[in-house]
Amino acid sequence: MNLLRSALLSLMATSSLTVFAASSSDQNARGATVFAENGCLHCHTIRNQGGTKGPDLSGVGRRLSEAQIRSQILQGGRQMPSFADILQQSETEDLVAYLRSCRDKGDKEK
Repeated sequence: MNLLRSALLSLMATSSLTVFAASSSDQNARGATVFAENGCLHCHTIRNQGGTKGPDLSGVGRRLSEAQIRSQILQGGRQMPSFADILQQSETEDLVAYLRSCRDKGDKEK
């Protein structure tokens, strides 16, 4: 009985990790869509695709926290407009998750 219980607990832990990974992956995919559909690529580059007016965001997930990324998106700054009135909260969270997943090395900031 203890062996069965251990196996069941192990299986439950593994499946919850898989669900978390899948939902995280789904959120990143939705965030990439938000990035593309809201014109972010006009100014920003990710992995050698996009514009050069704003900073290369290929490694932004290594440089900035979730709060910093969210603040930049919602408040704007420098030449970037605020997206607080444009994005829904769920879109903002998906976009933040996507940008946090951008952790490439060797990116160049402007």
